[in-house]
Amino acid sequence: MNARIVPVILSGGSGSRLWPMSRKLLPKQFLPLVTERTMLQDTALRLEGLADCGAPLLVVNTEHRFLAAEQLADAGVAPRAVLLEPVGRNTAPAIAAAALWLRSDQPDALLLVLPSDHMILDVPAFHAAVGAARHAAEHGLLVTFGIRPASPATGYGYIEAGEQIAGCPGARRIRRFVEKPDEKAARGFIEQGGFYWNSGMFLFGAARYLAELRRQRPDMMAAVERALAAKTSDLDFVRLDAEAFEACPAESVDYAVMEHTADGAVVESDFGWSDVGSWSSLWEIGAKDPAGNVLAGDVAVADAKGCYVRADARHVSLLGVDGLLIVETDDAILIAARERAQEVKGIVERLEKAERREHVSHSRVYRPWGYYESIDAAERFQVKRLMVKPGHAISLQLHNHRAEHWVVVSGTALVTRGNDDMMLEENQSTFIPQGVKHRLANPGTRPLLIIEVQSGSYLGEDDIVRFDDKYNRT
Repeated sequence: MNARIVPVILSGGSGSRLWPMSRKLLPKQFLPLVTERTMLQDTALRLEGLADCGAPLLVVNTEHRFLAAEQLADAGVAPRAVLLEPVGRNTAPAIAAAALWLRSDQPDALLLVLPSDHMILDVPAFHAAVGAARHAAEHGLLVTFGIRPASPATGYGYIEAGEQIAGCPGARRIRRFVEKPDEKAARGFIEQGGFYWNSGMFLFGAARYLAELRRQRPDMMAAVERALAAKTSDLDFVRLDAEAFEACPAESVDYAVMEHTADGAVVESDFGWSDVGSWSSLWEIGAKDPAGNVLAGDVAVADAKGCYVRADARHVSLLGVDGLLIVETDDAILIAARERAQEVKGIVERLEKAERREHVSHSRVYRPWGYYESIDAAERFQVKRLMVKPGHAISLQLHNHRAEHWVVVSGTALVTRGNDDMMLEENQSTFIPQGVKHRLANPGTRPLLIIEVQSGSYLGEDDIVRFDDKYNRT
């Protein structure tokens, strides 16, 4: 028998306000920013012990599919399904796709909609809030979780609650949604009472949500139906049809449904929640030293207070500064006033406009077979370190504009070069001429580490012609 509650984990965000840690190819939900686990893993694991709750259904951008699947597997979580969005269209279409996928299999399911990048400290209190919301959802209401405000925060939207709903303990009518206010308005909300932070988490019947979306946004509903009807299977993933989904309007569930429905309800919640939307959020929730600093990594401070410092690759020292955000990675450093944390998104926009790469990926780029990372580069050459996981292999491919030299650092390599196969051990090497088909595989039981030296007139990652690939990327 299927569990009644089906968690829908939404993992399509970019987390640009958390640059330079969060990047297009490795956004914040795939990073261990709060605990030793990634935020996606924490989201899935906090569902353990929730009454009548089944395996989660994950909605993820196609670009992150292998990363998401591997992180859930590492956490011991087997998803019910993984739906792939060809492009981001915000939360309303993503939830509709999940609800439609469940409709034929479990029409009475209650969808517990959870962003993959939130922090919740008090898991038992979260489970209790879901229990209160479930009662209202079973009465046909579309329920959101309103967080009791701890401060006049201006980075969150607010919900004003109305009267209690008869027969649904803990649930109140939604009077209105309020966009992110200024500090004066936020203080007024707290003094008045009855206002909550908008958590972006929901519980409602799958069929009930689809009916409301069809009534409010029939164009969006029709586009998602077309995208799911033309879906295809790709390994363990379900691909929504790209053409149909790209034609779908992009809108949040708040705008598309919750602000217009007469059946919206809010359940007051207080379970140590944060959307971890900026570096200042991590300062607020982090463990502070006596001077109010939150420090991570190899950091030393002298006469500094109220700072957030994260050193990822090198040592960072602070002297005589107050209220700074400093985030260091191996290829970029952010230094900002803490009160201007929301403006980091603008830096990312400027990098994109300048056609730079620091907002796209780190020097280490993850692939389904392992990862590669840049060591050095200049005109006509590039040096990379490759790690191939045991039992995995890169695609059978060729390059039109570059040659490659491979040196085995550790492990055993099975190399295909043209019509020949060869085994290479530590300290052995081979040369891959330009235009020759080749593949690198790890037949061993430990990671294979390779130094790759590329040389040629063009060294971009798009100079790859794939002929065979176990990950269906041809």
